[in-house]
Amino acid sequence: MGCCKVPALIQAQVEMGLVNDVEHKSLFRRETDSPQRKAASLMEQGSLSASFRERATKTPMNSVLQSFKIVILSNKLNLLLPFGPLAILLHYLTDNKGWIFLLSLVGITPLAERLGYATEQLACYTGSTVGGLLNATFGNVTELIISIFALKNGMIRVVQLTLLGSILSNMLLVLGCAFFCGGLVFSQKEQVFDKGNAVVNSGLLLMAVMGLLFPAVLHYTHSEVHAGSSELALSRFSSCIMLVAYAAYLFFQLKSQPSSYTPLTEETNQNEEASDDDEDPEISKWEAIIWLSILTAWVSLLSGYLVDAIEGASVSWKIPISFISVILLPIVGNAAEHAGAIMFAMKDKLDLSLGVAIGSSIQISMFAVPFCVVIGWMMGAQMDLNFQLFETAALFITVIVVAFFLQEGTSNYFKGLMLILCYLIVAASFFVHEDPRQDDI
Repeated sequence: MGCCKVPALIQAQVEMGLVNDVEHKSLFRRETDSPQRKAASLMEQGSLSASFRERATKTPMNSVLQSFKIVILSNKLNLLLPFGPLAILLHYLTDNKGWIFLLSLVGITPLAERLGYATEQLACYTGSTVGGLLNATFGNVTELIISIFALKNGMIRVVQLTLLGSILSNMLLVLGCAFFCGGLVFSQKEQVFDKGNAVVNSGLLLMAVMGLLFPAVLHYTHSEVHAGSSELALSRFSSCIMLVAYAAYLFFQLKSQPSSYTPLTEETNQNEEASDDDEDPEISKWEAIIWLSILTAWVSLLSGYLVDAIEGASVSWKIPISFISVILLPIVGNAAEHAGAIMFAMKDKLDLSLGVAIGSSIQISMFAVPFCVVIGWMMGAQMDLNFQLFETAALFITVIVVAFFLQEGTSNYFKGLMLILCYLIVAASFFVHEDPRQDDI
């Protein structure tokens, strides 16, 4: 209708003498040319999105050998992979639990890093919002698998201490190294990140502390209505509430606030062009999924031998199980987050570093911990949220310290150094700490 009315109006104006023949031809030419001009204009305006679509659909086609070379042979850390099979071999040849534990621990380290790599490759196809959550999720697969194996063996304290150590390691060591390395690279300025998102994350961590604090207070004040059962009932109820809160957090991140993982994507065209090569995937989507499955299965296998050797390693090395669980295991399990957070910080993408480090801590405290309580409930194991007074106090102080460092929305190498030194204090404290519930392991 509109296309017919305009020429008719022009013809009427010509007949009325308002438009001469030359103007008539130019108007008709302008009318007929307008679709092409609009298309050209849209092409010019959408050049950035078109280039993004072209880059997003640029899927590499690798053979099995090429994929193996990219994932396994391209990283020098993978030289540690043979230690895993060696640990399994020693398990059947000797009873030296210390060596089995050490070799299993070393063998899991490159697997954790490769899990992070495969997750980053998959994130190139899912987008940065889902990619950030995938990075945090698969970064915690190692700790979650170790915890499930320990829970199956009735080692409840190992589960609690491993998950607690992963939270402390992410908040202090991983984030501290990211701030420190990023501050050294950009020493002439203060790096900035999304202050509002950091405040929300700090609130969630404080909620997790609340869930762990009340069962411990209930236990140590001897104020249970039903001695021996109220503490467990409160833990299970609080775990369900925390799982609901984490589901709401995921909905908030993915639907209501989809930009929380991508505040730095709206940069200048120069920065986008410079980072194009870094963001191009090296393997296809299905390759990434297959490698994630293979690496997860291999981590699961080694975790069984690792958990089985923890107690023997503690005796042979004369090191408290609490130190092994809180310090040694999480450092290996957080290898992927450690590398990713530092890499993002050195590229001045602190929001992504926070998404990896703090997001991982939130996922463990709000999902992994209550999930293990529910799984233990199903298994008949009395897994609760009473992490004991010493451990709960360490977590509470850590969350407060990190919240103070995040409240300004800026970062520098000094803040990173302070977080690393705080982690050394925590590590030394657990080295001299004797778990009062050794009999439950």
